Order: sequence, then structure tokens, then C-alpha cells
Amino acid sequence: MATAARTLLHLDASARRRSFSREVGDAVAAAWRASHPDGTYVHRDLARTSVPPIDEAWTELCDYVLEHEITDIARYPEAVRTPAQAAAWAIVQPLLEELVAADTVLIATPMYNFSIPASLKAWIDQVTFPKMSLAGRRFVVAHARGGAYGPGTPRHPYDHQERYLRDFFAGHFAIPEEAMTFLGTELVNSRVDPALAARRETHDASRAAALAAARKIGEVL
Repeated sequence: MATAARTLLHLDASARRRSFSREVGDAVAAAWRASHPDGTYVHRDLARTSVPPIDEAWTELCDYVLEHEITDIARYPEAVRTPAQAAAWAIVQPLLEELVAADTVLIATPMYNFSIPASLKAWIDQVTFPKMSLAGRRFVVAHARGGAYGPGTPRHPYDHQERYLRDFFAGHFAIPEEAMTFLGTELVNSRVDPALAARRETHDASRAAALAAARKIGEVL
């Protein structure tokens, strides 16, 4: 029996054209594309083509979906009843179609101010509706952080990047932990911050490990 072609949605959120989160995300994507020559690859650069924040008309769509207990994503257009809501839906629709069509969602994101960039948060806000399930999909996050925020580090309590995304995927999209993968590069500021210069070798090892893991993960997705 033939296997259905797979679809990867790849999102970039870094404001830098040459960034460590992009590097790790690109490694995952390249390995995935090599392993799925017949697959569909969709790339959206949120830093280059920004997604606008949600507006009041979007909240009206959201309220309608909630009030009418609509859980089937295909029925969301029923919420559109005014020109303003139609304009809000015109922003949502292509983003949501890309998300729903994907078997795997790859998010490459830096940590900004202990959390995720505004560009990624805007995308999340636009595509998320009440009681919405994306179960059956896999989410891969390729991240980069200026310092060390992993378990056991002094700054682990300040990590609102990975923790937020894990909680969001589980709480809003009904994605189980086993369908999430997080990998990334720590201590990237050791390349520029004299106070972290002594941690450069640790950063280099973290970067190499992340790239090796990215290639392996991309092959098996």
C-alpha cells in the first residue's frame, strides 16, 4: 500500500537572517526534505512577512465559535457575518490552512526576553481558536538562547520559551508530550558577550549536538 505524501510546515521567527535557531531549523528541514522527496514543504518566515495582531473582529469570530460549540475547524467560516469579520478571516484562513494541512510543524525560534518573539506570538494568536485540536500532528521546535536555561541551570525558572510552547501545544492543540520535540543551541551570547566568553566551548558543543540531533530528527519525522 502506498504511503500518503507528508507535509512539513516550517516557521522561522528570528529577526536575524543568519541565526542559530534558523540554522538548527534548516538542518531539520533539509533532512526531512531529503527523506521525503515526494513530500510538500511549506516555509513561512514570520520575521520577513509579519502576521498582524488579532483585532476586535477576530475576537468576535472566536466568541461565535465558542458560543456555538464549533470544534470542527472546517466550520469556522460560519462565524463570519460582517465585513470586518470577513477581513479578519482573510488573515486567518491561509495561515490556518497551512497549519491544518501539515503532518509536522517545525518552529525555529530564538528566545527574546525569556520568551518567544512577538512575530511568533502573533501567528499563534491568529490560528488558535477555542477547544481546537490538532492531535495527530507532530511539533518540532528548534530554538536558540543567549544564555543557559536548561534544567538544573540557575536561569531555568526564567525559561518562558520552551515551557510556554510545551504548555500551549498541550493545552490548546491537544498535542501529547511524545509528539513534541525540542532541540537547540544554548549560550549563543558567549560569542559576543565578554562576560560569557569562558562558556564558548560549552556553546560550541551545544551547537554541534543540536545540529546532529536536527539531522537525525529530520530523517525520521
